[in-house]
Amino acid sequence: MIDQIDLSMVDWARAQFALTAIYHWLFVPLTLGLSFLVAIMETIYVRTGNPEWKKITKFWMILFGINFAIGVATGIILEFEFGTNWSNYSWFVGDIFGAPLAIEGIMAFFLESTFIAIMFFGWNKVSKGFHLAASWLTAIGANLSALWILVANAWMQYPTGMVFNPDTARNEMANFWDVLLSPMAVNKFLHTISNGYVIASIFMIGISAWFLLHKRHVLTAKRSILVAAVFGLITSIFLAFTGDGSAYTIAQKQPMKLAAMEGLYDGKAGAGLVAFGILNPDKKPGDKKDPFILKIGVPRLLAILGYRNANAYVPGVNDIVNGGYTPWFENIPEEEKEMAYSVAQKIDKGKEAISALRDYKTASRAGNSTLARISRKKLEANFHYFGYGYLNEPGSVVPNVPLTFYSFHLMVFLGVYFILLFIVVLYFLNRGTLEHRRWLLWLSLWTIPVVYLASQAGWVVAEVGRQPWVIQDLLPTVAAVSMIDSASVKITFWIFAGLFTALLIADVMILVRQIKIGPKDGGQS
Repeated sequence: MIDQIDLSMVDWARAQFALTAIYHWLFVPLTLGLSFLVAIMETIYVRTGNPEWKKITKFWMILFGINFAIGVATGIILEFEFGTNWSNYSWFVGDIFGAPLAIEGIMAFFLESTFIAIMFFGWNKVSKGFHLAASWLTAIGANLSALWILVANAWMQYPTGMVFNPDTARNEMANFWDVLLSPMAVNKFLHTISNGYVIASIFMIGISAWFLLHKRHVLTAKRSILVAAVFGLITSIFLAFTGDGSAYTIAQKQPMKLAAMEGLYDGKAGAGLVAFGILNPDKKPGDKKDPFILKIGVPRLLAILGYRNANAYVPGVNDIVNGGYTPWFENIPEEEKEMAYSVAQKIDKGKEAISALRDYKTASRAGNSTLARISRKKLEANFHYFGYGYLNEPGSVVPNVPLTFYSFHLMVFLGVYFILLFIVVLYFLNRGTLEHRRWLLWLSLWTIPVVYLASQAGWVVAEVGRQPWVIQDLLPTVAAVSMIDSASVKITFWIFAGLFTALLIADVMILVRQIKIGPKDGGQS
């Protein structure tokens, strides 16, 4: 089967999905964050009765609505691509991937669509309390939508809570709670939504800084900055903590991704964290060249972050490919620890699993229950390495190390910068001199595109770092695509590229136009 796959179809399907996901994620995080910021501002209005807060709430609500509408369009296309370009994947995951998406559609999206109408059109038609409740429920609904999508993505990174049915060749959900509450899912959800909160906070501060630079709506801008900076500081610190949790789960479940994130080719006990580094572009897995041209590290910190032990052994790229090392597990006697298999050994086991599945289905059709039982046991014994059976050479499990490494370190560096920015903005706002710090106002404005860059870098780490897997260890990209002509994917790729670019331009133009108009009952305030 693998020999019949058009490899250009794999590349174009990946490119189209990446294109759609990148554009979709330009809209989603702002929606997640603005929804809560708007709800917070409306809460202040309801509690104080100050009409200025109502004006502020309505202004940011309009920007939220513009972004929300365009984000929905890209999200729908993204889900359709699973069926058009990745039908083998869609079949293989069975009901596991479909269940979270169905819940998202029935529960979260329904919650959003029901209350968003009241949120936008219910002013002066329902009570203040009911309208406020609608705003909060819209925000909760938007974030619940993210929950179910991220649970599905986390399952792809760490498949759990399922059993494989050899009769249908599909994975079936065995424990919903294992899927929903897996450490990968919990950390991915918390880290991703807090990222959205930071984006929305910086967006609000940046736009408000523009008002201050032009001496327009000064009171509105200052109050918006106050709410956004406090919300942003809290959530950016939380973002750092969830990032630590994500790194820990990656160390346990996706050690190759962790090695790529740190440019670690040869593992060591008590490995240090790279604070800053320039990779050697000539470095290849297995050679003796130094991985770095320049490196500044923090001793033992990677071992602490990845395994909560300063002496833990952290495997590198070469160790994972070649095997023969002992994975770090605490509270397990030495005699019970097992040596890690090499990728070549995993490929052999994967081919045994695929062969056993084929033999099981043949025996079942022939009514040979004895052979079917033997083949099924062999399949179950090797199923953990099923996906390796589609690989031809051990080096194919190594992701793009430079792209993963630089994306990860850019994300971390910018995350620290955002925390400092929130602190500095609050400091000068508290002193009453923020509007006179033009350098800080311009910095805040230009941080808007920077925070999007950090967010996209995070997704590069998450998705590029786990290649070649669509489902970790169980299904590589080469076996997940639809058996269709790549020409159709090429055509739709360019159609979507043009469409999404047009939507992005339209979104930015409408946002800019609305920002220039400002709060409707504005003027100097």
